[in-house]
Amino acid sequence: MKLVVGLGNPGRRYARTRHNLGFMLLDRIADATDTRIGDERCESLVGRGRWDQESLVLAKPQTYMNNSGLAVAALVKRFQVRGADLVVAYDDLDLPFGRLRIRCGGSAGGHRGLASILQYVADRDFVRLRMGIGRPPAGVDAVDYVLSRFSPEEKGALDGVLTKAAEAVEVIVFKGPVSAMENFNRVA
Repeated sequence: MKLVVGLGNPGRRYARTRHNLGFMLLDRIADATDTRIGDERCESLVGRGRWDQESLVLAKPQTYMNNSGLAVAALVKRFQVRGADLVVAYDDLDLPFGRLRIRCGGSAGGHRGLASILQYVADRDFVRLRMGIGRPPAGVDAVDYVLSRFSPEEKGALDGVLTKAAEAVEVIVFKGPVSAMENFNRVA
């Protein structure tokens, strides 16, 4: 079983913001796997399904980004997954828009949602899928930037970014994170 968690903030106010890129990715994977995300469990919206022969749990923590660790720890315990079977997808300011970076282990890199997960989840060798949103323009606060909606140019490219990120998760699930790193970390 693989547990794929997309980070974001609950509610309509945040629905299409940069910080909810993880939620958007889970919606894309749910569509591809015919999985309904809607069961309330472990402070998350959860969907259980299959991706070919692999059991899959898709989860959107409802604890708000900065407290994601509370939900993820409960999900890990509930579904009894080890770090290698946990994939966490989230937005990243330090990558250009549309760029993906996959890795296992490491630090939070300043991302508060990931820092919360590292605080509450014992096995830190889970797979991280960072999705670039780029840096804010000069004079724009980082918090305001991540909570803002995508620019018209970004909206035009967003579908392709989500498709590429869903493909990366598929490679992680079926071929492992090393193969995904080789195929997606170098792609601009």
